[in-house]
Amino acid sequence: MFRNATLPDGSRRDITVADGRITSFVEPAPGPGIDLGGALVLPPLVDGHIHLDKTLLGLPWVPNQAAGNRVADRIEAERRVRAGRAVAETETGANLVKQVLASGTLHMRTHVDIDNQLGLKNLHAVLAIRERFRGLATIEIVAFPQSGIVRSPGTAALLDEAVAAGADLVGGLDPVGIDGDLEGHLDTIFAIASRRGAGIDIHLHDGGEGGIAEIDAIARRTKALDLAGNVAISHAFALGSVPTDLAARTADTLAAAGIAIMTHGPGAATMPPVPLLKEHGVEVFSGSDNIRDAWSPFGNGDMLERAMMVGYRANFRHDHELALAFELVTAAPARVLGLADYGLKVGGTADFVVVDSATVPEAVATRPRRKLVVKAGRVIARDGVLV
Repeated sequence: MFRNATLPDGSRRDITVADGRITSFVEPAPGPGIDLGGALVLPPLVDGHIHLDKTLLGLPWVPNQAAGNRVADRIEAERRVRAGRAVAETETGANLVKQVLASGTLHMRTHVDIDNQLGLKNLHAVLAIRERFRGLATIEIVAFPQSGIVRSPGTAALLDEAVAAGADLVGGLDPVGIDGDLEGHLDTIFAIASRRGAGIDIHLHDGGEGGIAEIDAIARRTKALDLAGNVAISHAFALGSVPTDLAARTADTLAAAGIAIMTHGPGAATMPPVPLLKEHGVEVFSGSDNIRDAWSPFGNGDMLERAMMVGYRANFRHDHELALAFELVTAAPARVLGLADYGLKVGGTADFVVVDSATVPEAVATRPRRKLVVKAGRVIARDGVLV
């Protein structure tokens, strides 16, 4: 029994749990159990875009080595860092999973680098991490061609092999900006997805009308192959760098194709217009992206903080806007990941997060330390620390 909980709708309830599932929400009454003292109970946080294999968390500080701000510059800098690292990705990736679990994230989609230098090395590392944390975290894996496909001979076959070996989705990266071959890049990833019955999540940094043309091409293929609900575009900076009328027309295209958009509230890049996309029926969700790695020295995996960052960049100031930011790190990515048993409901898994806030908007604005993190009815973290 978890007593004196404030639910997201503001009601005060006791939460009864049996065999790892919520059995009822009842009027508060004295008795044994864990007294939450009126603290706010939230559904578990969901990170829709993280890179477990890239993080350097737990290692001595590694300065960023990128010579410029282009994606290609950062790819080359990461190669240099990767060549010199002495600690396995399984260790640093596990450090990150522990940190995000303590912050209340129990589900995540991780992108894993696949290229003709790495082969499937990083995939095997993340598969080992997934097995290690089975029962605590849901980890969905995207086979991600960080160095491109067309310009990285052999990567197409490795992506196919990665899905056969346990990756859940096929990734992509800037078909024009990195590979210089829109049709060749998309031919490869959509063919693998169709053959393997996998979803697609493609990084798209290319901006302007060129980036919009790439989005349109992805949408056409998604509709032609009946993949609605199984394709996401991460970043989609182009949507924030074109006039509003073009962004609105593209939003209609995305909604008709059933394509979701991920934004992490990027620091300097343009950001997709979240309210406009939602108004046009597009599923929008969020993720951490890079955390303490060769791409970025920032990040901590706290999805409440990420919701605040997205809201700050989008100029969210009202409670209903902060509630939308919260949806981007909870229910929306849960839908994208297909988490059918997600949420605070009778019969659902007893997964939840407890914070000292009165309301959801306050929790987004203040990002309080997680008082408790509960997985299947068992407390796994207290005051931001795994137990």
